[in-house]
Amino acid sequence: MAKTYDQLMEDARKVVQELTPEEAKERLEGNEKPIILDVREKDEQRQGYIPEAVLLPRGFLEIQVGGAIPDKERPVIVYCAGGVRSLLAANTLKQMGYESVASMKEGFNGWKNRGYSFSEDFQLKPDQISRYSRHIMLSQVGEKGQGDLLQSKVLLIGAGGLGSPSGFYLAAAGVGTLGIVDFDVVDRSNLQRQILHRDTDVGRPKTESAKETLQALNPDVNVITYQERLSSDNIMDLISNYDIVVDGSDNFPTRYLVNDACVFAGKPNVHGSVFQFEGQTTIFYPKAGGPCYRCLYPLPPPPGMAPSCAEAGVLGVLPGVVGTLQAMEAIKLILKKGEPLVGRLLLYDALSMKFRELKLKRDPSCPVCGDHPEIKELIDYEAFCAGVSSDGTH
Repeated sequence: MAKTYDQLMEDARKVVQELTPEEAKERLEGNEKPIILDVREKDEQRQGYIPEAVLLPRGFLEIQVGGAIPDKERPVIVYCAGGVRSLLAANTLKQMGYESVASMKEGFNGWKNRGYSFSEDFQLKPDQISRYSRHIMLSQVGEKGQGDLLQSKVLLIGAGGLGSPSGFYLAAAGVGTLGIVDFDVVDRSNLQRQILHRDTDVGRPKTESAKETLQALNPDVNVITYQERLSSDNIMDLISNYDIVVDGSDNFPTRYLVNDACVFAGKPNVHGSVFQFEGQTTIFYPKAGGPCYRCLYPLPPPPGMAPSCAEAGVLGVLPGVVGTLQAMEAIKLILKKGEPLVGRLLLYDALSMKFRELKLKRDPSCPVCGDHPEIKELIDYEAFCAGVSSDGTH
């Protein structure tokens, strides 16, 4: 026989403990910290939520709670606006096998009225909610994650083969500030792979062309250009204003320069490189326990042993794959989700369509990030990379 609302509430109270906001707060501050679950709708959650709450609207509870809260033995406190939906949701969780579930009386309104702390996410505008709707649907991103993206700052080293796809997808994802460092101009030979630029851009500075393209794609993004050669004199000032550095450079002096500067500044360096039909990407980030570029390549190869793409060629699609992977890794770092490529080198062979992964460890004797670093300031990288003889010595 069908049950009335009052009967459903009565049944729920028989199996679900109800806590006052004071009792819920005490448990959240205790040693056995429970999970706090917010089952209000998205528009309600925009008004604020209890810190560290799992945000899962009631309508998606049965579908998504297994992924959001996989441990059914851990205590859960459920809340809504006033304590009704949370009681019914808590009863559902009990039926799904969650062992210790409680509902908070008076809900978020009671919590807020008592003056307890709560969090508020970056407030998205209506057009942003539409633009990033597919992100917002993802529980791993949501409005909070999108707000983090819009408030993040990423510096692109180069607007060429790797910087083009990286910049495209970072801008499309809503990274709020994109810095682009490049002193070169667009050449027609670039257009086979550098998709930020068009035939009509030949002869223009790459930074100008890149900014125009990215802001046409997403006007939310603030594109800051640096039409200058990266050097020991300016790199520390440039990277100081950014959260993440995405290195798409194509020469050894710049790669060593970017590496050392990121180590000194404690910034993650999302590295990528390509050659003919092969590419690789990783994140050099000693601050997070991983290696730096010098741990992998203590010395540059002898002159002539590593020809550039201009000398050896590169398949145009290849930088698109590697640059997109770099963008993905940067976004994961911003969202603090997944397993970033710190301590892992991903190798890609386009001809065999195979990926391989190598484990990387920080070298304790590394001259830059090791236990007893010898290099503590930026050096003359042009001389360093040019000063390697054919037998690998300076």
